[in-house]
Amino acid sequence: MIAVIGCGNTNRRDDGVGSAVLQNLAARGLAEGGDVALLDAGTDGMAVMFAARGCRRLIVVDACRSGSEPGAIFEVPGAELAAPSPPSFSTHDFRWDHALHAGRRIFGAAFPEDVQVLLIEAADVGFGIGLTPAVADAAVKTADRIERLVRDPAQVVL
Repeated sequence: MIAVIGCGNTNRRDDGVGSAVLQNLAARGLAEGGDVALLDAGTDGMAVMFAARGCRRLIVVDACRSGSEPGAIFEVPGAELAAPSPPSFSTHDFRWDHALHAGRRIFGAAFPEDVQVLLIEAADVGFGIGLTPAVADAAVKTADRIERLVRDPAQVVL
């Protein structure tokens, strides 16, 4: 199974790009046929960790704020972004990057080695609904890339 997980908050404009990418992939029928699961994890890092368990491949999509041009797309190996979570009594502080780290430690071989993260530079993460034009365009390009990764086994994953 390949899990494609979108992260972010759809009530914070461009932070909802992960959900937009998943909607695009669903409209293309990517999850039909049973080998691909699409999950909108929102801001729930624990959902990412549990959804990835048992999958052979994991693709995570989220917005980022790096200072780059809005709509820039970054493709990064999951191992580069996995990070231990800070001590906390709340799962609200447990993000997808923490899920990559914890999932490997908790589930061992049942957690996918093949993890790819696609990050899209946000322009606006203020309260509101809908993506800015540059991020909406990047969401379609990201969906194109994910479709190639999933449909063509020869596609190189970083």
